[in-house]
Amino acid sequence: MNVNFYVTCIADIVKAGVAKNSVLLLEKLGCNITFLEKQGCCGQPAINSGYTKQALPGMKSLVETFEVNDYPIVAPAGSCVYAIKTYPEHFERFGETKWAERAKKVADRFYDLTDFIVNKLGVTDVGATLPGKAVYHPSCSLFRKLGIVDEPLTLLKNVKGLQLMPIHNQQTCCGFGGTFSVKMAEISGEMVTEKVVNVMEAEPEYLIGADVSCLMNIGGRLSREGHPVKVMHIAEVLMQEGK
Repeated sequence: MNVNFYVTCIADIVKAGVAKNSVLLLEKLGCNITFLEKQGCCGQPAINSGYTKQALPGMKSLVETFEVNDYPIVAPAGSCVYAIKTYPEHFERFGETKWAERAKKVADRFYDLTDFIVNKLGVTDVGATLPGKAVYHPSCSLFRKLGIVDEPLTLLKNVKGLQLMPIHNQQTCCGFGGTFSVKMAEISGEMVTEKVVNVMEAEPEYLIGADVSCLMNIGGRLSREGHPVKVMHIAEVLMQEGK
């Protein structure tokens, strides 16, 4: 299957390993990857901060970029996928009807990595091996906004040797929320502190998630408190082959 890969800003700039493992995983599952170099930021920070009108040119550029083919578009971040799926309503709000129609065609082709693997490729076991105890954090964008709940858990439950541990208030926000963590830093800090308390009650070796931003937030708090927990994106976990 031919697939476009949307790298996202954070994966591109901060967590290149996530992008690399996502591509390798898709290739392992039989996909031919196309990387369109004109792709850019989805505009999520501006949209979330209320600067939607200023984000429109970038949104149009992204739509144009992915109109060059009709392949599915896969990204390793639910927050970016959700932002792009809201494009049509933003264009409509500013009277850009034709752009709304174009954006919908592109948005309908966007998939979170786990959603694509399970629901489009029909794969639930990628043959990964990672022994140890782990906690999975369901990001708000993936869980609440996109409704992707079971897909990442299904993939993780089929990782050989991995023991998923439940925690108190597992579905509670970690406090990142994009620009929320900057504008409401004190509240965000208390939220991630509570999240780490709940995570550490399970005494895991790994913290796993499907959104890099949440992992950076929780991982930063874990590191500052001196907890030896390895933070991994699900793409990195699914590429573990064991020894």
